[in-house]
Amino acid sequence: MDNLKEKTAKGIAWGAVNNGATQVLSLVFGIVLARKLSTEDYGLVALLTIFTALAGCIQAAGFSPALANLKTPTHRDYNAVAWFNILAGLSMYVVLFFCAPLIAWFFDEPQLTDVSRLVFLTIPISAIGIVPNAKLWIEFRTRENAIAGIFSLLASGACGVWMAYNGWAYWSLAWQQVIYISVGIIMRFYFTRWHPTLPVDFTPVRRMFRFSSKLLLTNMLTVTSQNVLTFIFGKLLPISVVGQFSQANKWNSMANSFISGTLGSVAQPVFTSVGNDTMRQERVFRKMMRFTAFFSFPIMLGLALVSREFILNTIGEKWVDCIPLLQILCVGGAFLPLHTIYQNFIISHGRSDLYLRIVILQILLQIGIVLTLSSQGITMMVAAFSILNIVFTVFWHYAMRYVHPMAAKDVLKDTAPFAMIAATVMLVTYYVTLSITNLWLLLLARIVVAVVLYYIIMRLLNVAILNECLNLIRKKDNGNINNHSRL
Repeated sequence: MDNLKEKTAKGIAWGAVNNGATQVLSLVFGIVLARKLSTEDYGLVALLTIFTALAGCIQAAGFSPALANLKTPTHRDYNAVAWFNILAGLSMYVVLFFCAPLIAWFFDEPQLTDVSRLVFLTIPISAIGIVPNAKLWIEFRTRENAIAGIFSLLASGACGVWMAYNGWAYWSLAWQQVIYISVGIIMRFYFTRWHPTLPVDFTPVRRMFRFSSKLLLTNMLTVTSQNVLTFIFGKLLPISVVGQFSQANKWNSMANSFISGTLGSVAQPVFTSVGNDTMRQERVFRKMMRFTAFFSFPIMLGLALVSREFILNTIGEKWVDCIPLLQILCVGGAFLPLHTIYQNFIISHGRSDLYLRIVILQILLQIGIVLTLSSQGITMMVAAFSILNIVFTVFWHYAMRYVHPMAAKDVLKDTAPFAMIAATVMLVTYYVTLSITNLWLLLLARIVVAVVLYYIIMRLLNVAILNECLNLIRKKDNGNINNHSRL
């Protein structure tokens, strides 16, 4: 148990470093690019997101979780998955290459033909690196994953900014994606020292396919649900409106993916390593839910609180229309990291079929609600989308009960206090800082007041998660001091 705690703590710590540095760098590069590029540039590239994401799901085929569930995968397993992914990635690129003119025709944007053919290169390139990435994930090597992610973001961000300032417009966003994937894969191969070999035996792929095929369909539907608004908006609304929504969705995704990515990098391997000890499973699950809620609600509701001054100060008034969309998305986005814990728990029990059924229900409800409200305008559609994300937490809990019965009141007891405290803190902060007119001062004041209030309340309530985080930091600092003393 202590060994698992140590691995989990290190995994979460390096996951936080990875996701934190990723979000900071994405913030910096995102601000620079958004100030230079137009809403149309962002809208154009955003239209391709659903195609690259779906194709990425197909060529990945859910084999990373399948490999993790093997407990001790061999080179034969890794090699079979690697060659399958490479062949699938190349096949998907060929199909999408010839479909590019149809995509441009559907959205009535002729320039999409050439841009999509460049962006779609990320599919065969990422296929090559799926196994090295899976090895790092399964082996809890979050440190190496963090370094690879940060370095690839630095390289791609710098190239994107240089191209934007040299007049490449939307091409800078397209090339940024290709460079990010390429650099990350090179570094992961370097860290794992692994490479595919010949001959190849696809027997392990056939053995894992029953499990991974359900995950494949589930991931495709999940991607569809995440990008359905952009797809619908691209068909019904002007490209500039699509750009405004994509900008709001980007900042929302950056915030909630920081939490989801940090915990998702360790959740399934941790749940799998716990084994069949039901009491231990429940303790680990509830602790991860408390940890998630502790961070998710203040971060997401805090972003909703400061969204106006943040957008106006950083990327300018041309993006003012994305502010109410960002505020709405953040409220629903606060619950998405909780979904991640439920999903990983279900997958760790081998119930990809259950995961699939819940996601099918979610995507059908999302598409139905959005299309029903399409005549009511973009704000109403986004609001309905966010409300459904909140409500669907209940569905994920209900699904989890099929693999491990757990009382809803226990999960509510673990998460609801953090939601209520975070909402109260943001409300108090809003009124306390309401008289400040300078936008930069208002942004700083709201961040400081909200953080201090939340911290004080957590300390007064003697919240265990906060104490454990502080103890982990102190332990790390003491270790660093001891190392320096030895030197």
